[in-house]
Amino acid sequence: MGSWLTLGSQVDYDETSRLVHRAFDLGVFVFDTADVYQDGEAERALGQAIQSIPRQHVVLATKCFFPMSERPNDRGLSRKHIFRSVEASLRRLGTDYIDLHQCHRADPETPLEETVRAYEDLIRQGKVLYWGVSQWPAETIREACEIADSFGAYRPISNQPEYSIVARGIERDVLGTCKQEGLSQIVFSPLAQGALTGKYSGGRIPDKSRANDPKRNRWMSAALDREVLSKVDRLRPFADELGISMAQLALAWALREENVASVIVGATRTEQLEENVKAVGIVLPPEVCSAIDEIFP
Repeated sequence: MGSWLTLGSQVDYDETSRLVHRAFDLGVFVFDTADVYQDGEAERALGQAIQSIPRQHVVLATKCFFPMSERPNDRGLSRKHIFRSVEASLRRLGTDYIDLHQCHRADPETPLEETVRAYEDLIRQGKVLYWGVSQWPAETIREACEIADSFGAYRPISNQPEYSIVARGIERDVLGTCKQEGLSQIVFSPLAQGALTGKYSGGRIPDKSRANDPKRNRWMSAALDREVLSKVDRLRPFADELGISMAQLALAWALREENVASVIVGATRTEQLEENVKAVGIVLPPEVCSAIDEIFP
């Protein structure tokens, strides 16, 4: 379960707690957030929500990289910023360790060895259990693993990329590199920011949808392209034939990839969670996957 644009903003603390507890009851135990989401409010809301769940049964994943202020040390993947970010996230989440801390993007301004050594120290201190990356190019992932191996440090264990039927870029080289280096994918936006749910069928933008909200639709232009939405409409017969929703089709498609460990879904209502979780265990017939490949190569 993710928290970008939902927890701590669109969803208040009480509703966050209801969503998190319903997700946990449904078998969801990985909760993903980031320091920059709602300027820390997403972490605070999530931290409050998990207080009544046994900590050992929850995997908390958060991230750092993006600016938290205008000051130069409040951004990037320098040793100083990673340490400060981890300490702040621990306070906001109300916990004494983070299960998975992720580099939200690659940082060309910081030597990669500095970043790797920072995580080695945080893991040895027990403040972080594992570290991962997000949206890193294949060559940077490989280099980080080589640097870690060179002095016996902990390698990154995961990558968090965008991946969906309409965004298949990681299939070019990231997936192959991760398989070679032993990382798996925890993918975000598996529903293409809602486009793959079918709610924008025919190019219509519902009044109360995220796409019609200028505060939350700034990254949706590619997914709302008329040609893309027209292709999405061509997926509906496959979902109907299988007796599943469009969202379940899209999530099952992402989960079909053996290197995808999990998909991150957001929700503002428990009904959305309940529908999405049903995608687990759906096996798409080979002919359906082939047809999807033809529509979205």
